Amino acid sequence: MKKLATVLAIFVLASIATAQEATGTAGASSALVDGLKAIGAGLALGLGAIGTGIAQGRIGAAAAGVTAERPEKFGQMLIWFVIPETLVIFGFVGLFLLR
Repeated sequence: MKKLATVLAIFVLASIATAQEATGTAGASSALVDGLKAIGAGLALGLGAIGTGIAQGRIGAAAAGVTAERPEKFGQMLIWFVIPETLVIFGFVGLFLLR
């Protein structure tokens, strides 16, 4: 517990130390910030979609097998199939927040 408190204190102090106010320069740095926001939003959505595709492929194969043997489990398998989709939804939220 003491290590956790120490690590949290270090993170808090580091975030306070690196915090700074926005400067008045609006030239190339503004364009750079906009470009980096677009890259970050694209990565959030793209990598989330790749992870979701991999997860849904594996879950879908297993769910098809379970549903073939026990059709009454279809509802549970549908829920398990939809859960990875939340990752893409969070990617969309990040995309719109960064935009």
